[in-house]
Amino acid sequence: MNSKKFMKALNDLAEEKGIDKDVIFDAMELALTSAYKKNYHSLSNVRVDINRETGDIKIFSYKTVVFSEEFEKEDGKLETQIITDEDGNETEVEKEFYFDDRIHITLENAQKKVPGIKIGETIEKEVTPKDFGRVAASTAKQVVIQKIREAEREIINSEFEDKEGEMITGVASMEDQRNYYIELGRTQGILPKKEIIPGEKIQMGSSIKAYITKVENGSKGPIILLSRKHYGFVKRLFELDVPEINEGIILVYSVAREAGNRTKIAVYSENPNVEAVGSCIGERGSRINNIIKELNGEKIDVVKYESDPSKFIENALSPAKDLHIFITDEKKRKAMAIVNKDNLSLAIGKKGLNVRLASRLTHYTIDVLTIEEAKEKGISIVE
Repeated sequence: MNSKKFMKALNDLAEEKGIDKDVIFDAMELALTSAYKKNYHSLSNVRVDINRETGDIKIFSYKTVVFSEEFEKEDGKLETQIITDEDGNETEVEKEFYFDDRIHITLENAQKKVPGIKIGETIEKEVTPKDFGRVAASTAKQVVIQKIREAEREIINSEFEDKEGEMITGVASMEDQRNYYIELGRTQGILPKKEIIPGEKIQMGSSIKAYITKVENGSKGPIILLSRKHYGFVKRLFELDVPEINEGIILVYSVAREAGNRTKIAVYSENPNVEAVGSCIGERGSRINNIIKELNGEKIDVVKYESDPSKFIENALSPAKDLHIFITDEKKRKAMAIVNKDNLSLAIGKKGLNVRLASRLTHYTIDVLTIEEAKEKGISIVE
């Protein structure tokens, strides 16, 4: 195998795939060790060394230094070994040992070759066959490709392992009966069709944003599950379109969503000079309109978070007005909203959507009553 061509191919490969060259060298050495053992009927006591600068390949056979001349081939002997566990604790164990002059050398003979050598050390001898370049080229290729694929998978896994809960942009490349497949550079994500916004159409080849709900390590690379229905998707869109949220000037308290219908998002700022709701909506609705467009026309209520739960619940029940809020059980987080007839349908919403989202947003169970119903329960409201 031509060393110069090998090094050029290796350098090109490492640069193209973004893989550390040492990973490829290690894979090559492992592959060539297996090739030598297979083709030259070698024992296990060989190692392959590839020069990291020149690409020259050398094979060494080694023998381990053991005991003394008194030890006969056919005799077994109890050898003491020290085993160290993960916590650093050392334990002495004994196992039966048999001398084999193909892989062992006695201390006396070893010291004749290397003065001062000790038991447990090794003596090496180069045994590189003249025709090994041919064997190396034909045998190592498949194993090296496998190691490169493994290294690529590790790189991709590490790239996405901490991306759960983040938003990502990819290209819709393929679909089957249940899923869309989104190209994400060196890998792809899976967007189940049940996780798209109801009513939206996804065109192949189009750019698409999605929320990463789960990342799992698979045998062929990470399994990245995506969603456009998740409430976290809306939160990430606000971070993208409202710089004050991304910078931490405006904080998101909570998000409640029924994809395709309505989202409520509660925001606030610890800076008294910042109007959180207005900043999220933008001048003439410029910011929120971008988000609504991405959500396929889904309605969004931006409400102000208040530390006072009564005020917060009142805000959350928007667009209903003229509300009277009572906290009926603070420990169990229950509340009552009393409204006039004109605002009843707004407070409850179609099929109970508005009050249901308000409950999720505030983390309170909210019962909505009319003023007449409240009076029947003995609650007097001054209008």
